[in-house]
Amino acid sequence: MSAYNDYLEAPLWRRLFQRREAGAFIALAALVFYMAFKSEYFLGSENLFNILRNMSTITVMACGMTMIIVTGGIDLSIGSTLGVTGMLAARMMFKSETVFLTNHSPWIAIPAAILMGGLIGLGNGLIITKLKVNPFITTLGMLSIGRGLTYLLATGIKGAVASNIPMRDELVNYIGMGKIGWEGFEVPVQVIIMIILLAVCSLFLVYTVLGRQIYAVGANAEAARLTGVNVDNVQIFVYTLTGFLCALAGLMGAGLVGAAVTNAGSGNELDVIAAVIIGGTSLSGGEGTIVGAVFGAAIMAVLKNAFVLLHLPVYLQTVSIGVVIILAVAIDGLRRRRG
Repeated sequence: MSAYNDYLEAPLWRRLFQRREAGAFIALAALVFYMAFKSEYFLGSENLFNILRNMSTITVMACGMTMIIVTGGIDLSIGSTLGVTGMLAARMMFKSETVFLTNHSPWIAIPAAILMGGLIGLGNGLIITKLKVNPFITTLGMLSIGRGLTYLLATGIKGAVASNIPMRDELVNYIGMGKIGWEGFEVPVQVIIMIILLAVCSLFLVYTVLGRQIYAVGANAEAARLTGVNVDNVQIFVYTLTGFLCALAGLMGAGLVGAAVTNAGSGNELDVIAAVIIGGTSLSGGEGTIVGAVFGAAIMAVLKNAFVLLHLPVYLQTVSIGVVIILAVAIDGLRRRRG
């Protein structure tokens, strides 16, 4: 209690720098400052909005992943969930008299895709809580299942249909490519969706009973259970919510490129987990914020943008992200040992 009182009595600037997100924010600010001097195009409104758009789908999924990792879990199936839900929506809206699961209205296809995302997340949650299968193994298996279903929806049972399916719905395309604003300052719809979700998820974690239960489960699941928290239901909720968010990200991605592709979301699980960990969420559970995940996602988006603007080799991009992940986890381990 005395340590907590010391924290409250400390100056505001010191309290801010003691927060887990502070390191990610400082790193992001330094990276932005460096790029502002290295490239004249970096601070242009078009480039900044491109960065925000490119990080939007990762950030949307990171909202759910933050909650999962806070509870002490992990989800490796998010990339394939994104891919299969976007493919399902495109397949259902495809016009054909000979191909299965086609000729449906967008008012049926879009809810079906979002529902499928939720069902995948629900499946993860039930297997983890009721069958007591390790989250890593459960979601790794679901990753393969989701990717296989993506190929099935793309190619058909006989594998005779083109693997990329055009996304021909105006609403989905608007979500992916639309902009709101005026000439010279048009904000991508994806960015607006991202900001709204960030606000909602942040407020949910901080100000609701279920949000506090999520932290309690991650800090000490047995203690939370003894105080009356239904630990299984909390875990099922976070996995199901993440499935819904992945489906939304799948629609955003398909709308952006104007098609559902079989490799959509491939490797996104690494980017999302990296964003969450870089943002200060502890892999051991119990600690983490949505704001931190945003900073983590922004760091990776700026890094990728920097490699393009500075004409650096592509392999350095992957290497640098791996180094950043290792450093973030190492720093988290040091922080916990000192705490």
